[in-house]
Amino acid sequence: MKVVIVGGVAGGATAAARIRRLDEQAQITVFERSGYVSYANCGLPYYIGGVISDREELTLQTPESFQQRFAVDVRVGHEVIAINTQAKRVRVRELATGREFEQEYDKLLLSPGAKPTQPPMPGLDDPRLFTLRTVEDTLRIRQYVLEHKPRSVVMAGGGFIGLELAENLRELGLEVTIVQGISHMLLQMDGEMAAFLHAKLRQKGIRLMTGCLVEGFAPAGNGIQAMIKDGPAVQADMAVMAIGVTPDTAPAKAAGLELGQRGSIIVNERMETSQPDIYAVGDAVQVRHLVSGQETLIALAGPANKQGRIAADNICGRDSRYRGALGSFVLKVFDMTAASTGLSEEAARAAGIDCDKVYLAPANHAGYYPGGKVMMMKVLFERESLRLLGAQIVGYEGVDKRIDVLATALHAGLTAPELKDLDLAYAPPYSSAKDPVNMAGFMVENLRDGLVQQFHWDEVDTLPRDGSVTLLDVRTPAEYAMGHIDGFQNIPLDELRPRMGELPAGKPVYAHCQSGLRSYVACRMLAQSGFTCYNLSGSYLLYATATQHYSPAPSADPCGRERR
Repeated sequence: MKVVIVGGVAGGATAAARIRRLDEQAQITVFERSGYVSYANCGLPYYIGGVISDREELTLQTPESFQQRFAVDVRVGHEVIAINTQAKRVRVRELATGREFEQEYDKLLLSPGAKPTQPPMPGLDDPRLFTLRTVEDTLRIRQYVLEHKPRSVVMAGGGFIGLELAENLRELGLEVTIVQGISHMLLQMDGEMAAFLHAKLRQKGIRLMTGCLVEGFAPAGNGIQAMIKDGPAVQADMAVMAIGVTPDTAPAKAAGLELGQRGSIIVNERMETSQPDIYAVGDAVQVRHLVSGQETLIALAGPANKQGRIAADNICGRDSRYRGALGSFVLKVFDMTAASTGLSEEAARAAGIDCDKVYLAPANHAGYYPGGKVMMMKVLFERESLRLLGAQIVGYEGVDKRIDVLATALHAGLTAPELKDLDLAYAPPYSSAKDPVNMAGFMVENLRDGLVQQFHWDEVDTLPRDGSVTLLDVRTPAEYAMGHIDGFQNIPLDELRPRMGELPAGKPVYAHCQSGLRSYVACRMLAQSGFTCYNLSGSYLLYATATQHYSPAPSADPCGRERR
C-alpha cells in the first residue's frame, strides 16, 4: 500500500507513525512544504522570548529520525500543488529547485494545516511586518529582534498566538500594543472573563486597543505604522499580523473535494473526504462540536493529533471514529492562566441554546494552607435540562486541573448538578475538601431547587437607586472602604442578623460580597425571614474587573478602550 501524506506537524506526523505501527509493509511518503516535519508549534513564541533557548528543542522529529525509526520517507521543502483523484497521483514541487514531479498513491492523507489570515490590505509586504505559524517564521522574528533591537511592536490580533507573542516580546523589553477588532482578547472566552486578562496585560505595561480594526500598514520613518479604521495610526519598530488562521486547502478545492466553512475540507467521522481513498485531518478540516452538534473549525494540536491517529487506523483497515471536539484550551499570560472548554455564553446563544450560568471565585487550595490564590470560574448549563455546556477559568495555580475535569465531564455528558458528585483528589496544598468543580455543582443545584436567586454583573448598574429595592453589601467595612458599588448599603454578614430590622420589609434585596459566598449565606438568612433576595453571581470581584477592563457596548470613540 502506497500512502502519501501532505503536511506533517501534529496531524500528518502522527498519522505517519501510526500507519507504520499498524502496517510494516506500507510505503509512506510525507511531503512537507516547510523545512520542518514535526515541531512544537505551540512553543514558537517561547523561543522568540528566549524561554526556550535551543532551537533544536522545537523539533520533535527530523526527516532522518523518521526514516530511521519508522522507515517513513519524509521530504521537507516539497509542496503538493495538485491532486489527480482519477489517476490517484499528486503533483509535487521541490521548492529549492522548482522541479516538479508526480507521486502515485493508494491512500492520500491531507494535513495541510492553516495559514495566517491576511485580508487584502496595503503594506503586507513590508519587511518589518511578520506572521507566526512555522519554525521559519519564528527564526525570522527572533533574528530581527536580535539584529535590529526594536523598542516597540504593534500586534494585530489578540488570540492565542497574539497573546503569547505579546508576553514574550514584552519580557524582552519591547513596548507592546495589541489592536483587537472585537471588544476583548480571546474570541473563545466571554468578555467579562477576558477582562481579568486585560487587567493583567495592562498591569504588565501592554497597551490594549479593543474594538479597533487594522486596515493596513505603511512605512513610518525607520519603522512601520498600523492604519486604524476611524482612529489614529499606531507607529512601532515592527508589527505582527495575528488575526487568526484560514484553512490552507487550495489543492483540495481544485481537486473537487467538498468544502465547508472558510474553505475547510468536509470529512466524516472516519476522517474521509468526499473523494474515495482521500482523508483529511487537522486545522484544515471542518469538525462537529461535541456540545452544540454544529459544524465548526477548531485549530488546536490536540484534535489534530487524535484525527491523525483515527485516519491512520482507517487507512489500515480498522474502524475508528472521531466524535468531535470541545475546543478545550489553556493559555499562559505572564503569571496568570486562562482556560476554557465547550461553549462560551456567546457561542451557546448563537447556537440557539437557552443557557444559564454561575460564577464562583474559589481559592486553588484549602484556605488554611498558605499561598492560596483566587480563580474566577464561569460554568454554563442549559436552563431546562441543566446539561453542562462549557466552562471558563482565569486564575493562577490549579486552573489547568479544573478545566480538564470539566472537559471530561462535558465529554461524558454530565449535567451541571452532577459536578457535585465527582470524587476528586484532595490534600490541603492542592484543593479543598469541596473542590471548586464540586462547588459549581452545588451552586447549580441550589438554583435548581430554588434555594437561591441570582443576578449578574451586567445588571448591577440597571438596578433602581430610588429606594424601591434594597442594595446590600455584606463585606467588612475595610473591604467596603477599599472600593464599593454606588448605592449599596454596607452591613457586614456577621452583623446582619441583629440588624435585619434596618432593611425595609417587602422590598427585594440585591446582595453582594467579594466572591459570592457570604452574600449567598446572607440571602439564605434573609429568605427565611420573609425577604426576597438575589445574590450577585461572581460578586464584587467580577463586577469591578469587568466594568473597569471590558466594555461590551461600543463607545463613542471606537478605539477609546486603550487604557494602560
